[in-house]
Amino acid sequence: MTRDELQSLFIEELTRIAPDLEAGSVGAEDHLQDDLDLDSMDIVGLVASLHKRLGVEIPEADYRELETPSKAADYLARRLA
Repeated sequence: MTRDELQSLFIEELTRIAPDLEAGSVGAEDHLQDDLDLDSMDIVGLVASLHKRLGVEIPEADYRELETPSKAADYLARRLA
């Protein structure tokens, strides 16, 4: 899966757990908590959704690697390599 595909997948899962967000309005550098107003439970839901979809374990210590779609795509690419 390419980095761009991973970023799209991340945004897709993000909008699934936060249905008030529209995929087209989420920017690559939007911070999940500061810009998109997600709370810690939303983050946990997103991590669970990513695990289910990709089969990748994301330890809590790595949650900061998911703070923007761009950073998340880089992180997921490394984890799936």
